[in-house]
Amino acid sequence: MAKKQDEIYASALKEVVDFKFDERVASVFPDMIERSVPGYSTLISSIGILAGRYAQDNTHCYDLGCSLGAVSLSIRHRLRANGCQIIAVDNSPEMIAQGQLLLERESKQELATPIKMLCSDIEEVDINNASIVVLNFTLQFIAVEERLALVKRIYDGLTPGGVLILSEKVAFDDQIKSDFMIDAHHDFKRENGYSDLEISQKRTALEKVMISETLTCHKQRLSDAGFGFSSIWFQCFNFTSIIAIK
Repeated sequence: MAKKQDEIYASALKEVVDFKFDERVASVFPDMIERSVPGYSTLISSIGILAGRYAQDNTHCYDLGCSLGAVSLSIRHRLRANGCQIIAVDNSPEMIAQGQLLLERESKQELATPIKMLCSDIEEVDINNASIVVLNFTLQFIAVEERLALVKRIYDGLTPGGVLILSEKVAFDDQIKSDFMIDAHHDFKRENGYSDLEISQKRTALEKVMISETLTCHKQRLSDAGFGFSSIWFQCFNFTSIIAIK
């Protein structure tokens, strides 16, 4: 099935409203994310590889802020542990509905590991007996003052040896480095067909709802939550992913 092209910000808008994961976004999300996040396909498949390495028998794998379930499917395809359940959570009914449709298209031989999709607030969902928790470009949409409590709940819900995979668009204290990364990202989006108008309007839509932090902030929060080890394992421009092991 061909991906529907993202044209949400292609025309000049009288008013640019705050970004929402609504029906319009859900309908074009695969195209939007591929054309907006450098290295996205590699990141998704690599998260599955990491899950295959660290998932433990008879545990839960959580995909928090799952969108359409790309991470969940990647984990399912590469899981070697027995008796696992993948729990995919998102607070957008439209994203969950689209994700359920994608799940239904999966071939039957891929259904050995069940995926449970929940429309719920990830700050309220119970996290327990988890060997894998993924926050893939999710934490940046949580209020800054609430982020430590969420990461601490994840730590508490992980089994010994369990991992948190945290992917984020990051900020930089150094202005020269920040400008370079932002310009490189915008060039990437132009290369993928987005106009300067689209880039500008989407940036305006996101500026109040997606708050990026520095890598130092993320690593300090992981330490404060209890993680003794964390390391960057993926980065492309200002998009990065960290693995933290309990």
